[in-house]
Amino acid sequence: MPSLITYEEALALGEIEDRAEIEALIERAWRARVERFEDSTDMCSLVNAKSGGCAEDCGFCAQSRYAEADTPMHAMMTPEQILEHARAAEAAGAHRFCMVTQGQGLSKRDFANILEGARLVADGTSLKRCASVGHMSAERARQLREAGIQRVHHNVETAESYYDEVATTVRYEGRLRTIAAVKEAGLETCVGGILNLGESREQRVEMAFQLAEIDPTSVPINMLNPRPGTKFGDREFMDPWEAVKWIAIFRLILPSALFRLCGGRVENLGELHALAVRAGINGVMMGNFLTTLGSEPEDDRRMFEELGLNTARQADNGARPRPDNRSGWLEGSTPETPLDRLIDRRDEAPLWDPSRQLRHRKKSAVPARPDGASNAGVPQVVQVSPEPAGAAGGGRR
Repeated sequence: MPSLITYEEALALGEIEDRAEIEALIERAWRARVERFEDSTDMCSLVNAKSGGCAEDCGFCAQSRYAEADTPMHAMMTPEQILEHARAAEAAGAHRFCMVTQGQGLSKRDFANILEGARLVADGTSLKRCASVGHMSAERARQLREAGIQRVHHNVETAESYYDEVATTVRYEGRLRTIAAVKEAGLETCVGGILNLGESREQRVEMAFQLAEIDPTSVPINMLNPRPGTKFGDREFMDPWEAVKWIAIFRLILPSALFRLCGGRVENLGELHALAVRAGINGVMMGNFLTTLGSEPEDDRRMFEELGLNTARQADNGARPRPDNRSGWLEGSTPETPLDRLIDRRDEAPLWDPSRQLRHRKKSAVPARPDGASNAGVPQVVQVSPEPAGAAGGGRR
């Protein structure tokens, strides 16, 4: 669907600072959201199925081997562990479940674990299934589809003109190739980015219109949660009103995409969380994030319901890729879940919890960042020179 505003209009809206004008913009975005999705929601939960030691240099990520943050670590989960977390996500009221791993791609063994995990989640829950497993070929994307995955997540992270400030070991063009492979395999796409990485307002508009060209089914909206020891570790949080304004602008540029609030939402939005939903959001990442804690499930459900939105589970979530909990769309009772009732708090079921399920390994030394930048937010530790091309363990992977 074409954007509801032009590039020039988006630039002008990006400059407004008066709160009354921002509130008017939010109402415009809310109308666009309700016209296309009525009262439906699309709530997701993830599991960090393989964490830490990533070979890439993304400036926002504590999992990077170039970050001076303690490294959160664990090996690839078994398919049965993935299913356990999916059942907890379903009990929390999630409609879909995403299996996430670090790095550009997976070994054959790890990829086979994701495929089997997807099959178990398809057989053992009513959840829609998503995967975020780095770069892939169309053949691997087809294998994911055959295993029951319906949507693949692969962010562009930021505007193309700012991308080299964010990552140098993963090329922007490579991200687009993976997204194209996912589409070729007949899967839905989940493509978004992170606000407040140091990009200009013009570059935020650039990113939004680049996403409109990609035309993803889903757009996750993240806001930087600065992690000490990363390149962006000393950045300030976004002003909540600025964040909400940009969510509304993105909604008007991408009127038919599903919008989800993800990483950094708790820290950046604060008391404006519900206002951000009104700016055009379809759902949130429930439970926890890859390496940080999120909100309680009860709080997330209540936030949407107080806006008149429907968060109910449905029996055939896995069969309908688009939101399927709109009032009157389906007949029958709410499906059974691993628990008799919806859980309200993280400690009521084994939701993914990075505070207790990730081991943090201290780093005495890290490689120099390929872009020559320094990490921020912690005292510098000894840096070692990168290995020359062709040396053991060297090169990109």
